Amino acid sequence: MHIRRLATALLSAGLMLAGGLVTASPATADPCGYFATGSDSFYNHCTNDGSRVIIEVEVFGPNYEKCVGPGKTWLGTRSKVSNASYAGRTC
Repeated sequence: MHIRRLATALLSAGLMLAGGLVTASPATADPCGYFATGSDSFYNHCTNDGSRVIIEVEVFGPNYEKCVGPGKTWLGTRSKVSNASYAGRTC
């Protein structure tokens, strides 16, 4: 009987641990390219080679170009920046 109780306790503990691992939500990575949060606009240049690229930033007024490196770059407030896209060349 002692072995049966021990086995049941171990099985229950294992199921509880596995259930906790399944329900844990992983951190989500920022998407590549233009994205916006509630109040800010960003461009995420996803690369492994360290390249820098030129993007065209669309604003309410004349658009402008910007050189960005790998990773996330803040472009401005969401109320001023409506989009950004790769301009097809490096800088």
